[in-house]
Amino acid sequence: MFGLFKKESEIEKLNKKYAKLMQEAHTLWQTNRIAGDKKMAEAEEIGKRIEELKMKEGTV
Repeated sequence: MFGLFKKESEIEKLNKKYAKLMQEAHTLWQTNRIAGDKKMAEAEEIGKRIEELKMKEGTV
């Protein structure tokens, strides 16, 4: 109940964005591999950012 109004951390926001991009990449890759690869590259950049934040916080 107390977590009801808790704000999402930057890592949580990036994880959601990463998951969404990976889903889009998978869908695009089935029909247009170039576009799918571009989405995958975007997702990898987000993934790198997530890892940097985790290292900074010391949660890894």
